[in-house]
Amino acid sequence: MRRWTFITLIGAMGIMLGQPPALAQTFLNYHCRDGSEFVLAMYEYDRRAHVQLDGKAVALARRVSVSGSRYANGGITLRITKAGTTLKRGKRSTECTAS
Repeated sequence: MRRWTFITLIGAMGIMLGQPPALAQTFLNYHCRDGSEFVLAMYEYDRRAHVQLDGKAVALARRVSVSGSRYANGGITLRITKAGTTLKRGKRSTECTAS
């Protein structure tokens, strides 16, 4: 019985030491010209953009874009290009910069 306990313990230690690293993630704080602010979270292996805006968490699905990246859901659209980042809520659009 002691032999199996030892083998189990060694196996468990091997699993613990062989854990893969945490998934890469990026959090950015944005400030927009119209005074709004939001936090953008991007996770490796998740194609959505996670936004904390107006005290609410929203997952924006990646959409087709000619240039850069575009994410949208429920009247909120986030465009990220080399030229800059634009947040659109309904028909209002504003330029935003990461801080």
